[in-house]
Amino acid sequence: MGIIGWIILGLLAGAIAKAILPGNQGGGWLITLVLGVVGALLGGFIGSALFNAPLEDFFSIQTWLLAIGGAILVLLIFGLVTRGRKA
Repeated sequence: MGIIGWIILGLLAGAIAKAILPGNQGGGWLITLVLGVVGALLGGFIGSALFNAPLEDFFSIQTWLLAIGGAILVLLIFGLVTRGRKA
């Protein structure tokens, strides 16, 4: 799967991660979607490096789980970093 596929997957994973992890992370939906793309790329990198997971199919459940997990992780870290700041 190419970088365009990961960007589309990341946008969707960011939206799903925001639905799973509602809260005051700040930045609104646009930042959440961008963080979803970063999380999907991070999840794909970690999955392929640690688990040797083949991430070639867009509709594979392991690809989606890694992308959503990465997006949730990035949203959690972003929430911790920006805690207490006013938008």
